[in-house]
Amino acid sequence: MKGMGILFLIMALSLGIAFMWNSIPIIKSSVHYILDPSAGWLLDLNFYLGIILLCAFLTFVTTIIQKYATDQETIRKIKAEQKQIQEEIKKLKNQPEKMLELNRKQMEKMPEMMQHTMRPLLYTFIPFVLLFRWFGDYFTGSALNSTFLIFPKWVWIYLVLSIIFNSFFRKILKVA
Repeated sequence: MKGMGILFLIMALSLGIAFMWNSIPIIKSSVHYILDPSAGWLLDLNFYLGIILLCAFLTFVTTIIQKYATDQETIRKIKAEQKQIQEEIKKLKNQPEKMLELNRKQMEKMPEMMQHTMRPLLYTFIPFVLLFRWFGDYFTGSALNSTFLIFPKWVWIYLVLSIIFNSFFRKILKVA
């Protein structure tokens, strides 16, 4: 659980950075200095193509990090065990005691799986918080900054595109 403590520390640090975005000007100006001429230029050139390319690039980078920052064999093994337990549970629909025991066994694997799959967050959480804060500044005054179901529209566009690209890249790169 030591790794989870580090993860929570990184998350707390990320939230601190997000909240200090406007109060500590060097954070905001540094991110704008890097992203305005690159990502900003791409979005200014052609918004739709720019957002698609940015999302594809970011999803590709996170998929690569996920592939090499995790033990893929262990994750595959845990997923196979969980799938096998799930199949056994389906066969035992008339035996609730055994189903409950298998469910408990499956739940015991969850912390191990979470520990393996959360590790890439250590490398990507802070950059993504900074990127999302920059997106918020970039889309200020834009129609895409208006909210739809609580979040700004650009967040929904990013989420949909990242789900599509994530499925594609995970299959190509054989990420568990």
